Amino acid sequence: MAIRQKKLRYYYWLIIEFVKKHFRLISLSFLLSTIFIVSFSSLSPILLSIVVPQKQVVGMVGDYNADSLPGEIQARISNGLLYTNEKGEFLPAIASSWEVTADGKEYRIQLKKDLFWNDGKQFTAKEINYKFKDVDMTIKGDYLIIFKLKKPLAIFPNYLTKPIIRYPLVGVAGLYRVDHMKKKYDTISDVFLVPNKKGLKVIEYKFYGNESSLISAYKLGEINEMMLYRKSLADTFRNWKNTTIEQSVDYSRLLTIFFNLKNNFLKEKEVRQAIAMAIDRDKVAQFGIRADSPIPPISWAYNRELKEILYDKDTAGQTIRKAKTASDEAKLNLSTYYEYMDTAEEINRSLNEAGLTTNLNILYGGEQNNFDMLLAYWKVPTDPDQYFFWHSTQSQGNITGYVNLKVDKLLEDGRNTTSIKERKSIYGQFQKTIMDDLPAIFIYYPYVYNVKRK
Repeated sequence: MAIRQKKLRYYYWLIIEFVKKHFRLISLSFLLSTIFIVSFSSLSPILLSIVVPQKQVVGMVGDYNADSLPGEIQARISNGLLYTNEKGEFLPAIASSWEVTADGKEYRIQLKKDLFWNDGKQFTAKEINYKFKDVDMTIKGDYLIIFKLKKPLAIFPNYLTKPIIRYPLVGVAGLYRVDHMKKKYDTISDVFLVPNKKGLKVIEYKFYGNESSLISAYKLGEINEMMLYRKSLADTFRNWKNTTIEQSVDYSRLLTIFFNLKNNFLKEKEVRQAIAMAIDRDKVAQFGIRADSPIPPISWAYNRELKEILYDKDTAGQTIRKAKTASDEAKLNLSTYYEYMDTAEEINRSLNEAGLTTNLNILYGGEQNNFDMLLAYWKVPTDPDQYFFWHSTQSQGNITGYVNLKVDKLLEDGRNTTSIKERKSIYGQFQKTIMDDLPAIFIYYPYVYNVKRK
């Protein structure tokens, strides 16, 4: 026991003497260590962002395969032959130049040289995989493609803007490439994109069957970013300290009331105009930007001289009551989908207040049959050509059964004219005519909400 105590005293005094002798060195080492630890803790996020690429995990709703991925993803991994600028002009992308013959039936596209697929394989004209009906495609050498049309179509270059993608999801000269993907049966559940350029984040897209699953995934931390299309859902995250919500307008979708023009009551233009006047747009202003044309205000072809439809319940009510006495079809079904119920209820209330008897009818799936008035979104094309939706020959797209020979002629001229100035004039007249006729009421371009973790 005494020997053990002597050893302890020996080591104690040895340590004391060591500290006295090297006190300055020990103090300096401690100070430098503290500074290093604090500095490293502060700089570690920056260092990690340099050493380890940052990852953005985005959630989306939908069932997709390799041929049907959202345009946002396709545009990240590849390019089309051409692209369209904000003025509506077609410019080369993968192409180096292009020209059209005088008769408008032949397009000659010259490719850029030294282009590569994202997997490193050289890209040539032989691998162009566009497939068009009534268009013959001829390949001349490695860099020339010739498209021959049976009849002129001035908007044909619009179809050449689609990103070129080779199975399975290999693009051409994209900012990103697909590193790998996961599947559940034939449906893609995850896509991992890695950048081809420094300074960009790694992006993972995860797909979910519905909005409820998407929101649950965000709450569980599976994703750190998602796009929501309903204000009520986005508002649930307003008080989350680690979340930001960015509101923007989706000008590619337009909420619209489509009229069934086979209905005798709705055939009358004055009735349709009265219904439009009966809707109080202020009641639905929280959901989107008011639409006064089927062509969005960001388009080069938008007619800024269109008259706004004013809310006038009294005048609308007089017209509706007068028309009801002469028609047995004045009780109408306002059909819509569950997702748009907030807006549908406000519109239904406005119509009832103006004296129009309406029944709110909920549709399921993609059904659109047997409606009097249908409240639904439609996909607005980037180009102002809306032949598919309003030309009298288009039974599939023209769901209202709209027939107007002047509109038919304008739509035909618009897609067969190459001059931007002439097209702008044509589509200006088209908008004025259709807004006077009102085969449909254009309600709003919806707000969308990008919910993102800080």
